[in-house]
Amino acid sequence: MTDTSPADQNRAAAWACGLCERELRGDAEAYLCPGCTRATGERLDRMPKLYAALAAFLAPAGRRPELGRAQGVEAPLPVAEPVLTLRGPGGIVGVLEDWRSAMQADRGWGPPAVQGATEERVRAAARGLSLNLEWIASSWPMAGAFAEEIRNLERSVLAVVNPPERTIRLGNCTAPLEGDAVCGAVLRVPPGVAEVRCRWCGAAYPPSSWWELARAQELPSCNLTPG
Repeated sequence: MTDTSPADQNRAAAWACGLCERELRGDAEAYLCPGCTRATGERLDRMPKLYAALAAFLAPAGRRPELGRAQGVEAPLPVAEPVLTLRGPGGIVGVLEDWRSAMQADRGWGPPAVQGATEERVRAAARGLSLNLEWIASSWPMAGAFAEEIRNLERSVLAVVNPPERTIRLGNCTAPLEGDAVCGAVLRVPPGVAEVRCRWCGAAYPPSSWWELARAQELPSCNLTPG
C-alpha cells in the first residue's frame, strides 16, 4: 500500500475546479477549469461596461427625470440604494481592487497603483486581473473564491440592469428516464412562448399539454402563478 503525502493530497484536491467543482483533466495542476477561466475572463471584461450601465438606474423606480425637479412641498427622492452600493467604494471597484491587491501580494509584487475616477479604477483593476488570469487559474489557491465572487458580483449588477423575466410555474417534467425514474425538473413558462422545453432532459411541452400536466400533478389553476 502506497502512502500519500500531504503535498500529493493537496495536488489531488486541486484537480477539481474551484468554481464548478468538475474534475480537471490532464496532468497539470490547476485551480480553475478552462471553461470557468474563460467565463471569469469574460466577466472581468464586462465589468467596466456594467459599472457604467448602473448610472442610468441611480434614480429609484417610479422617478421620471424628464418631469424636472420635484415641487418644494415634496421630499426629495433618494438614490436607489442597491445601485449606489454597487457603484460605491465597497461595490464593483472595491471587490476588483481587493482581489487585485491580494493577487499581487501573493505573487510577491507591490500593491497596485490606485488613481483616477472610480470608472477608471474599475477598468484598471479588471484589466490587471485579466492579464494575470492564466496564473490565477493555474497557480493561485484562491482562484475558486475569486471566480465565485466575480460571478456573484456580475449577477448583482445584472439583477438591476437586466432583471430576469418573470415566469409561470407549470409543474414538474414527467418525461421518463432510465428504468422507472422520472425527470422531475421544474417547468416554467416565459412570456410569449409557444412551447416549453425542459432545461434538464429536453422534453417538449406544447400549450395543449399544459393543463393536463397541471391536473396530473394536482396543481389547481390558481397555482400557475408567476415565480
